[in-house]
Amino acid sequence: MSTGANGPERIIVVGFGPVAARFVEHLEPLVAAGRVALTVIGQEDDAAYNRVLVADVAVGRIRETAIRLADAGALSAAGVDVRLGTRVVRVDRPYRRVLLADGRALGYDRLVLATGSRPVLPRLDGLDDAHRLPPGVGFLRDLDDARAVAAALAAQQRIVVLGGGILGIEAALAAAEEGGRVTLVHSGRSPMERLLGEGARVLGSALARAGITVVAGTSAGICLTDGRFSALALEGGARVDGGALVLACGVRPRTELADGCDLATADGILVDHELRALGTGGVWAIGDCAEVCCGVSTCAACSGTTAPPGLLGPGWQQADQLGLAFVAELSGRPAAAAGPPERRDAVLVLKAHGVDAVTAGETDADPWTIEPGLAVAVWADPGHGRYAKMVTRDGVLTGLVCVGMPRTGAELVLLFERRSELPADRSSLLSLDSAEGVLAALPPGPDATLCRCAGITRGAVQESVAGGCSSVPEVSAGTRAGTGCGGCHDDIRAVIEHHFAVAVAS
Repeated sequence: MSTGANGPERIIVVGFGPVAARFVEHLEPLVAAGRVALTVIGQEDDAAYNRVLVADVAVGRIRETAIRLADAGALSAAGVDVRLGTRVVRVDRPYRRVLLADGRALGYDRLVLATGSRPVLPRLDGLDDAHRLPPGVGFLRDLDDARAVAAALAAQQRIVVLGGGILGIEAALAAAEEGGRVTLVHSGRSPMERLLGEGARVLGSALARAGITVVAGTSAGICLTDGRFSALALEGGARVDGGALVLACGVRPRTELADGCDLATADGILVDHELRALGTGGVWAIGDCAEVCCGVSTCAACSGTTAPPGLLGPGWQQADQLGLAFVAELSGRPAAAAGPPERRDAVLVLKAHGVDAVTAGETDADPWTIEPGLAVAVWADPGHGRYAKMVTRDGVLTGLVCVGMPRTGAELVLLFERRSELPADRSSLLSLDSAEGVLAALPPGPDATLCRCAGITRGAVQESVAGGCSSVPEVSAGTRAGTGCGGCHDDIRAVIEHHFAVAVAS
């Protein structure tokens, strides 16, 4: 068993988001056994919670307690040193310690950086410091932001959302669904045009039907009245009035601490296949801040794009990998060899009641392009808000766009992740959104992944339901399914309904 020089192995985790919380779960038994002295440092006053669902909290759709992923009090009672509202200003690698903003220093044997990502501050007149935003301006990134938006909605103020990506659109839709007045400002012809192509125009129409005012233009600055946000100024002199501004212009990995102690960084903190920071001992990184790129020129897995995907599922996988490795090593067992990272094309899902879109893989291919093995099928019904695009190479689905057709989109994602061939008659997939096609769109077998964020299979959800779980929260508590982006909640409900329908019929 490996221990520190003066007793238990001292492990410090910097960052207390969803990925850190998952990692800490693995170490709790070692803390209880006295083998590990674990310190978790979180800059926010709140313990880990699911950031993906912050917009739902802001509009009152769910409560703050429903998205919490860790209990600081319970961890402290179990022997974990939890420090909330605490900022690490520097890592002193030669002396293996972290320096805190209050002047204190904490020594470590192993340091795990789980600092996540930070929201991008757009270049606007009147905004020059992400830490000192004017009243009424926020990112909708944390619970404080959610509380500010909730207050604006309660005061019946117009919400201005800057950013036509998934996060901006989901925030706008959530606020509009709860009766808020919302204006979405974006650049380009239509929101998400780069990802959805012509399907973005169908999405734009759906946003308008949801009551959202969509404005295309380049933002120039913000206007303040009595020190508070009152309007977003556009180039050309136009302005968008509102009582609150939500900035949704993307995120970037947080690498400040790594840069400050001379760790190798690119888009994120560079780590090897074992998630250890390159060129050093005693430091690892996981989650949105970690970029797996081993630096070996002959490694095929690290030869392409290696930037952090910014998705919760891969972060949780890294937390499991590193947690299990630490537990094995500190318990005196051989750790499983870490193989090269699995690079999978991201599946981007827009989830909202009544408005949905999904895209993955190569989507730029033109239906009229003549290329051996390439085929592109497009179907559009703008009047009913539906659009589908399927890109195949030698019959295998390599790219998809689906708007307004949730069941077809779910089936296409399943086929895409399995690298499956599409049926010769592509139009047969379009029927899945009819009443008869609903059950057919569910993953067909127990081994199929139902929750991509947590990696939970349909079979695991079925076992949970058979064991007595009769609601999405109960299934989530027992399996972790649905605790990520929430996009699989409808599929979980379908499994529950199917189970009890069969039980009644029998």
